Amino acid sequence: MSEGIIILMIGVSTFLGAIGLVALIWAVRTGQFDDESKFIDAARHDNLEDLQDAAMMQAKREAYKKKKSDEKKESSYRPPD
Repeated sequence: MSEGIIILMIGVSTFLGAIGLVALIWAVRTGQFDDESKFIDAARHDNLEDLQDAAMMQAKREAYKKKKSDEKKESSYRPPD
């Protein structure tokens, strides 16, 4: 490649990076990433069915972990010599 193309590519990439940095700084300063009502809305829209599903999933996770630990204990057993 010629030097002109490489210089052009470096210049364009630097310019685009600067635009991205300016956009990020603007977003942080204007509060675009702040979501103060996130947890309030989540609790407001939960219903009994969702809570039961979450409890059932937690119980399944715990049963799976117990099963895996029991299998590991059984597979690591070696009779004495």
